[in-house]
Amino acid sequence: MLPTARPRILIVEDEPSIADNIVYSLESEGFAPCACSTGADALARVEAEDFALAVLDVGLPDTTGFELCRELRLLKDVPVIFLTARSSELDRVVGLEIGGDDYICKPFSPRELTARVRAVLRRADHRPKSAPAAPSSATAASSTEDSAPAAALSSSQGDTTPVSVDETRCQIRYFGEVLPLSRYEYRLLQTFAKHPGRVFSRAQLMEHASDEPEAAMERTVDAHVKSLRAKMKTVRNEVEPIVTHRGLGYSLAEKWV
Repeated sequence: MLPTARPRILIVEDEPSIADNIVYSLESEGFAPCACSTGADALARVEAEDFALAVLDVGLPDTTGFELCRELRLLKDVPVIFLTARSSELDRVVGLEIGGDDYICKPFSPRELTARVRAVLRRADHRPKSAPAAPSSATAASSTEDSAPAAALSSSQGDTTPVSVDETRCQIRYFGEVLPLSRYEYRLLQTFAKHPGRVFSRAQLMEHASDEPEAAMERTVDAHVKSLRAKMKTVRNEVEPIVTHRGLGYSLAEKWV
């Protein structure tokens, strides 16, 4: 029997002592870490190689970990753990809003980092893949035909919502365009689309969207809803797709004028 390949972990950290510590810890636990110190090097490696997960320092010499995360996600759907000295709630919310899977503050325990890596990888094994960008014109016709059953999720409810969910492909179309969603955004919009007009509390949305709802913050839901709205606005700026019910939660719009 062939041995199982060790999960490859990309570490982007410009402090050599911290990077060496992380590499040693992950190697000791059976991972195959690869360290680099700049965002440019990280992007080059991700383009050329496959990684199971990336650990990103927020403060890098040529960029920020937040911006690097955005750029990485344009290349591949790689789970991300932010590693940073910034410990404010706002920084954590920003990190989660742009698609981070976890956030660890310095100083940190190598054992804790290793445990967080394992936890994120476990969740990644069961998460829906992020939807790709809108299909090319060459494949638009066939994609529209293939996605016809997906519209049933909305039309079967008797609604005229422009949101259609393809649960087989883990894709969501909005006014016919595939939205490039993180797994949290996918799960949130999937939940909304099943019950247009229904008001979901933040706790209910955390239960549907998060793998560990008991550990999630309500502000995390607000951050993901904000990001989801922004992506939907790029398709139809004049439409308000998600309604805020102050003190109660959120719902998918019922009127699409």
